Parts: sequence; structure tokens; C-alpha cells
Amino acid sequence: MERTRWQKARRRWFEILEPSAGGDKASLVSDVVLIALIFLNAVAFVLGTVEEVQLRYSFQLDFVLYVSIVVFSLEYLLRVWVCVEHPLHRDGHPVWERLRYMRTPMALIDLVAILPFYFGPGSGVDLRILRVLSMLRFLRIARYSSAFQLFGRVLRREARSLMGVLLILTALMLIAASGMYAIEGRVQPEAFGDIPSAMWWAMATLTTIGYGDVVPATAVGKWFAGLVMIFGVGIFALPIGILSNGFATEVNQRNFVVTWNMLSKVSLFAKLEASEIAEIMELLRSRHLPKGTTIVREGDVTEAMYFVVSGEVQVKTGEQELVLGAGEHFGETALLEDDFNMLSAKTATVCDLLELDAHDFNYLLHQNPHLEGDFKEIAKSRLMAK
Repeated sequence: MERTRWQKARRRWFEILEPSAGGDKASLVSDVVLIALIFLNAVAFVLGTVEEVQLRYSFQLDFVLYVSIVVFSLEYLLRVWVCVEHPLHRDGHPVWERLRYMRTPMALIDLVAILPFYFGPGSGVDLRILRVLSMLRFLRIARYSSAFQLFGRVLRREARSLMGVLLILTALMLIAASGMYAIEGRVQPEAFGDIPSAMWWAMATLTTIGYGDVVPATAVGKWFAGLVMIFGVGIFALPIGILSNGFATEVNQRNFVVTWNMLSKVSLFAKLEASEIAEIMELLRSRHLPKGTTIVREGDVTEAMYFVVSGEVQVKTGEQELVLGAGEHFGETALLEDDFNMLSAKTATVCDLLELDAHDFNYLLHQNPHLEGDFKEIAKSRLMAK
């Protein structure tokens, strides 16, 4: 079914508003402008709380506010309009799909970030609260930040574990507050006269912050407080370990996908089983190199061969110069002949490489004898091409 001009325009605006993958200049410009406005708003908000700055630069601060609100409001309306172009929203009814999009976390952040502007002093809402809500605009940076997105995925992945830790912490806090209420309630009624009051001390102690504004006075209370501190150290180590494990899992999964995609494009490994490719992946080490980095020099001792994941590598063999891209490899000739490198290689752009050292290379050939013939065929063709 042929799309109308209106639908084509909607599709184009969807492409522009989506974070750029690097190939769409209009999308890249949109990203840069919106990110700059987000940071500019954060700076303007912080400086606007300083009375001297507010009095001297009120016009400039208001200008940033009004321009940003206009841009963010138009962006929000455009996102609601074009959301039906998203692959996950194409099959449903446009009205319901837009309502569903408006309930997503990022859409709610977008809305709450612009709503404070539309409430004036006559609304009865404390302006300080509105200003703080406006700082939610900074959370919009999560749409363009892979770090924020990674953190969000980790939180979703470990939500059950973190909720379990929260429940344990709540139970310990109630036990600690109840204990101090029973032990110190009569001695210090102003601090431990009831459990809600004692909960402040319990939280400060369990988190090992210990403000010192409320402390036990009796020997039993001090002994009990020591136990609470010990438990606090242990319980707050749990979420750190959970998040660390979550980050490690996410990074490993991403590296696994990138490596698998790269190896699947290498013709040498096209005939291998999935289990064999997975074994090869365990032998590879990733390297991120800036432009102009020398990888190997002609005449050096052979140490490894390399697979290009992204970027371009300039390889020289005698009088011949080659530019290798993603999925190609080099360095295997010297490893096969157990000789010095007969080539030099330098990164022509920023590159991501996978390195297979000589020991693992020999192990790979031992486990997969047919690969040795493929490597020798490639080496022979390159030597003949010199």
C-alpha cells in the first residue's frame, strides 16, 4: 500500500527525532540541538537560584526558558504524532497506540518537564516545586545516553533482587527502631519516645552514616547499636554487588553480540558450528585503538593475528598496500610460518579489533584442522599478490 504524503512526512519526522545512528544528518542536528538545550536548561536553573545572577541576567535566563519550552513542547507533540511509526506501535489503532506511548516513562518525563511552565503564580502551586520539577528535563538526556540506558536495563534486570534487599533493609530498620524504642525510650523520650522517631536513628545507623545527632545513652543501647552497625555494613554491600554483577552481565552480553556478529561475517568461520564459534570467542581479546596507532611493524616478532570489528586498518606488505575493513583479518601468515611479521599495520580510523595470540591461534588450528588449510590458502594468495 502506497503511503500518502502526510504519512511520508510523519515517517521522516520519526527518523529525525529518533537518536541518530550516524547516517542521518538531520537526526544528528536534532540530537545536538536538543542535548544542548537540556544542558543549557540545567545550567540556567542552577544559576537562577543565585539571587545576584537572577537580578543581573534575568532576561537571558528567561529567554533560555521560553525558547526551551517552545522547542520541548513542539518536540513532545511531534513525538506523540510520529510514535505510530515505531515498529512496536504500527499494528494497533493510532489513537490507542498514542495513548499507550504517552504512558511510557520517557513520554511522562517529557510531559512533566514542560508542565511547570504552564502553571503561573496564580495556580496556587509553590513555584519552588515547579522549578524543581523542571529539572526533570535533564532526565531527558537518557534518550541519547547509552550509559543511562545501560543503567536502566540493569535496574530492570535486577529489580527482583533489589526489591528483596529493600525488604530486608526495611525489616532491619523496623527491628532496630523497635529495639531502641524499648531500650532507650524512657531514657531519651525526645529521640526514642516512639518508633517513628527511632526510625531516623535506625536509618542513619544502618547506612553507617551516623550523623551523631541521636545516640544511645545506656550500655545496652550502645551494644545494640553496635549490632545494628554490623548488619548495616553487610546489608548495604548487597545492592552494590547486585548492580556490579548486573553491569558485568550487560557488558558481556553486548560484547558477545558484537563479537558473534563479526565472526559470523568472516568467511573462514562460515562453516563452523555455533558451539565452535562460541569457543573461538573465548580466545579473543578486544582492543580499541585510536586513529594512527601502529598495530604491528614489519620485522617484529610474531605475537598475534587480528580481526577487524569496526573501522579500517592500513596494511603494507612489501610494495602492496591494503585497507581492511570490518570482518577482515591479518597477521595469520607469520603465525603459520612461525616467522617474523612480513607486514606492517596501522589504524586508518578509530578501530575495534579482536586479537588472537599465537598460543591460542595454534590451539584453534589443533582443535579445527580444516581451518589451517583455509588460513594457508589465504596466506598463499596474499604472498602471490605481492
